[in-house]
Amino acid sequence: MDNATARSVFVIGPDKKIKATLTYPMSTGRNFAEILRLLDSCQLTASKQVATPANWEDGDDVIILPAVSDEDAREKYPDGWQQPLPYIRIVPQPD
Repeated sequence: MDNATARSVFVIGPDKKIKATLTYPMSTGRNFAEILRLLDSCQLTASKQVATPANWEDGDDVIILPAVSDEDAREKYPDGWQQPLPYIRIVPQPD
């Protein structure tokens, strides 16, 4: 066999921009749990201005995006956040 098929998944946001791509070789099955995790993360990021860390699962803590000022973060998260590094602000996942 001298050809190889690749399977790709594209996640396109409501703004019509590609948010993520996954490409698998023909010999590797797709992990649908990971695809769903990716979709949940993209939706959460778009609606709540947070990032999800590696191995994040729905309900785990998230990171406030750096683009969100401390003033705006205080309004959204009046209970505060953990800050292990100056640029990382960790909060419980918002509803």
